[in-house]
Amino acid sequence: MKDEYDFSNAKRGAVASTKGKTRITIMLDDVVIEAARALAESEGFGYQTVINNTLRQALLGDGSKSAISSPYTAIANAGHFKEGITAAELKSLEKKLSEVLSEIHRVLEP
Repeated sequence: MKDEYDFSNAKRGAVASTKGKTRITIMLDDVVIEAARALAESEGFGYQTVINNTLRQALLGDGSKSAISSPYTAIANAGHFKEGITAAELKSLEKKLSEVLSEIHRVLEP
């Protein structure tokens, strides 16, 4: 280890790239967070990714019919999920995300 380091060209801030993303503070129901964490743990990625992908599909899904049988297949093909995901895993994930989305809709209804 060096005795002295040169930080004259260093930049302050987060190490992670924020390109295309914005940090926000949001209040979510406990049940939504718990469902996202459970799904994330079983699938092997972060709960914020689960929430982001669920919201992306709910808000930005174009609803068009294509050769892709599932909207989540498009997300997986775009590289948002882990490599080597099987069709059975994808179908299971689709079911779980659908349940989470239904719960979100139920909680948000007036």
